[in-house]
Amino acid sequence: MAHHDALTDLPNRVLFRQRLNEALARMRREDHRVAIHCLDLDHFKSVNDTLGHPVGDALLRAVSERLLSCVRETDTVSRLGGDEFAIVQDAVKTPEEVSLLATRLLDVIGAPYQLQGHEVVVNVSVGIALAPSDGEDPDLLLKNSDMALYRAKGDGRGTYRFFEPEMDARLQSRRVLEVDLRAALQRQQFELYYQPQIDLRTGTILGFEALIRWHHPECGIVPPLDFIPLAEEIGLIAPIGEWVLRQACAEAATWPENIAVAVNLSPVQFTNKNLVQSIMLALASTGLRAHRLELEVTESVLLHENDTTLSVLHQLRALGVRIAMDDFGTGYSSLSYLRKFPFDKIKIDRSFVSDMTGDADCAAIIRAVVGLAEGLHMTTTAEGVETQDQLERLRAEGYVEGQGYFFSRPMPVGELREFLQQHGHVVDAAPPERPTSELGSLSPKPLYERREEPTSEKTRRRGNSSRTSNLA
Repeated sequence: MAHHDALTDLPNRVLFRQRLNEALARMRREDHRVAIHCLDLDHFKSVNDTLGHPVGDALLRAVSERLLSCVRETDTVSRLGGDEFAIVQDAVKTPEEVSLLATRLLDVIGAPYQLQGHEVVVNVSVGIALAPSDGEDPDLLLKNSDMALYRAKGDGRGTYRFFEPEMDARLQSRRVLEVDLRAALQRQQFELYYQPQIDLRTGTILGFEALIRWHHPECGIVPPLDFIPLAEEIGLIAPIGEWVLRQACAEAATWPENIAVAVNLSPVQFTNKNLVQSIMLALASTGLRAHRLELEVTESVLLHENDTTLSVLHQLRALGVRIAMDDFGTGYSSLSYLRKFPFDKIKIDRSFVSDMTGDADCAAIIRAVVGLAEGLHMTTTAEGVETQDQLERLRAEGYVEGQGYFFSRPMPVGELREFLQQHGHVVDAAPPERPTSELGSLSPKPLYERREEPTSEKTRRRGNSSRTSNLA
């Protein structure tokens, strides 16, 4: 067993190198190519953290079997360690053969697993190096395929990328960014921007979603997509998430009592056993009332559905915190999650909103979600509202809340305070030391003038005029 992995019985790193050397020797004699696929399971750690190591080990064995089903007998599948696998694809004639295998790997590995009573979904990222064009030395080929793997992860995971020479320079830049990111919290380089969530019936402000920004001293503002995946990879997402939660609660505590704040929770944060206590502490230390905090979770948080996840959500609901399902409609099992988990709100993904005016299917889905939410006693929010036409259509379909550039771009807290004051709200000068009493009656100004709609459209709104928003 010295040359095989004890858990999966696949060739280990030592035997992999031997098989790779043999394949490269045949390549030189027979004038063909060899492809090295470096694979990494996306968010495997969350499986271990939420379902336990026995399920994680069962997943690794199941993945190994599926990998073997994708390759030929002349190819080699190896487990290099942890959730990292590698494949030597021998006797390759064209790059298209390599792409076909990579695509099959994504499809086969990404299908759901039934493990010890749990349905587990895990995706894989793949980096590919081709010999001889990307090198003939085994170490160089592994290094290049690993760089391609990092690129695949950076491009959103669940995909594959071929090695390109410029990736080496990008990897060096990534390493510099990693060092800077580790210091960013300590140097107070993060800031929260806020995008308003609007009552589509009245045009008034219901709350704001908190969105993190990184003010890099040399690069300027670094977009979240450039550093959040990196933070997840290097284990910084938990402390960054803690900072976002505390900061959002502290800043929201200075807003009027009828204005809520929404904070996104990453899958990694959700594996924290002290999550509920952290939220309780953030609320207590800032004086923010629990009903004014909304936590947004995406389907990836719920992929490994289990009793712990359900218990955490119920504990948060018991505190009075609201739970929203974000990006609804982008996953294959969103409907089943609505039945099993205690959500207060559905936020339909912006892709449906952007396509609704020219796509009858998107419009039908948007209409169906309203009816679904009403039946489950949930509020509906449309993301990505950018035009007056989209706004009017959403209102006609019965949507309660909207968010998007039509109302406002995300803004720093200083502009937010001015934004609130311009629309008739009273804003405190500093966060209160204890929970504040309810403010007096306010008459906030609407953010937009509501158009009178035709009677035929009013009748399509499913009685929405009788509903009130839980955020109001």
